[in-house]
Amino acid sequence: MLNDGALHISPLQKTNADYLVRQGKFESNVRSYPRKLPLAIAKASGVWVTDVEGKTYLDCLAGAGTLALGHNHPAIMDSIGSFLASGLPMHTLDLTTEVKDAFSETLLSLLPGQGEGYCLQFCGPSGADAVEAALKLAKTFTGRHNIISFSGAYHGMTHGALALTGNLGPKNAVAGLMPGVQFMPYPHEYRCPFGLGGEAGTEALTHYFTQFIEDVESGVTLPAAVIVEAVQGEGGVNCAPDSWLRAIRDVTRKHGILLILDEVQAGFGRTGKMFAFEHAQIEPDIIVMSKAVGGGLPMAVLGIKREFDAWEPGNHAGTFRGNQMAMATGLATLQALKHQQLQAQAERRGQWLKDQLNGLRQRYPALGQVRGRGLMLGIEIVDERQPADRLGHFPMDPVLSVAIQQQCFKQGLLLERGGRRGNVIRLLPPLIIDDQQCQQVIQRFETALEAALLEVRA
Repeated sequence: MLNDGALHISPLQKTNADYLVRQGKFESNVRSYPRKLPLAIAKASGVWVTDVEGKTYLDCLAGAGTLALGHNHPAIMDSIGSFLASGLPMHTLDLTTEVKDAFSETLLSLLPGQGEGYCLQFCGPSGADAVEAALKLAKTFTGRHNIISFSGAYHGMTHGALALTGNLGPKNAVAGLMPGVQFMPYPHEYRCPFGLGGEAGTEALTHYFTQFIEDVESGVTLPAAVIVEAVQGEGGVNCAPDSWLRAIRDVTRKHGILLILDEVQAGFGRTGKMFAFEHAQIEPDIIVMSKAVGGGLPMAVLGIKREFDAWEPGNHAGTFRGNQMAMATGLATLQALKHQQLQAQAERRGQWLKDQLNGLRQRYPALGQVRGRGLMLGIEIVDERQPADRLGHFPMDPVLSVAIQQQCFKQGLLLERGGRRGNVIRLLPPLIIDDQQCQQVIQRFETALEAALLEVRA
């Protein structure tokens, strides 16, 4: 590295394996993605990633949903160039600038009612930071201490956010997580927690939630807030039924409980609407936003109904809540979403992918269910050789799911797993993916599926 202010990287001319060995020497054991997707990235553009050996991959991970416009989109690159040439500071704490003013106005215009009645809070750079702020604000406003979350939820890995997360793996070794968290069952299209399925399952879950809140002998005092994802991502791409979300909104409003919608992964066009909760036609009290809102750079923001903005100045802070370059790239992303109607495109192409995957499901019974909205899709991988449950659904097959992901990688398709035991294959491509690239996703996935079945079931 030369000391002339420019970035100089000497090419090592090494293989993916060489870089991964070096990464193992440099980094903590906590790293996860390199274990599933063993590559070192050399460059990326749009939906394509190229590794140091020159192999290209179709990216259906997109930074876990962060890259709404894909890699190095011209609008993003132009916004960075313009920002650097402007002389604006990169960091301002919570002082305002021209770019922050424009970003704030645009973001507010996308919230319910074009932002009328909402204000913004800039948090630390991760979604978990914004979740923590939302929890503190709900407790501050209501004077209550309990929070309701849901099975299968993912809200982050910080202390409070982890307490709200369903996955037990990272929680078991950490004592003393935030107290006062009550978990409730979340709807699951394939594995109904009440074993009922369909409309009966939704009605039972709705009744159970309402009864729990209104039962004077439930044993749990009224919570400060309910936090929920309209579509659970890490939990296995489970979509909340619209009627269930509307009932939660009605009950929380009736009892003065703040409703927090975590839109970190599902927001900004991914499900076919600007926000996933819009499918249910509800208005949250607090909206948690990160990932795509920063245009690929770190940023997290809360949308807060002004009547619940109970903060005193300085009661919640964060050094990097003033990331000006992220506001520039975020503004470019929001403008592209707004003017190019990318959410409608995501709905259309997502439905095409869903239809094609359902076609594969007719030929491959190991694909238990295809679900999701827009370009946020999940494929439940099952072992159809085992006995089905009372609803005709087969047991999870995490071994086959792992094999499918590995074979997809060999076919040049990057994707992630989620759900219970990681048995759900997840698709989160950039919203700019075109028809031909969608066809390649299906072709590569089917080839990988056949190879995985031969490997695991032979």
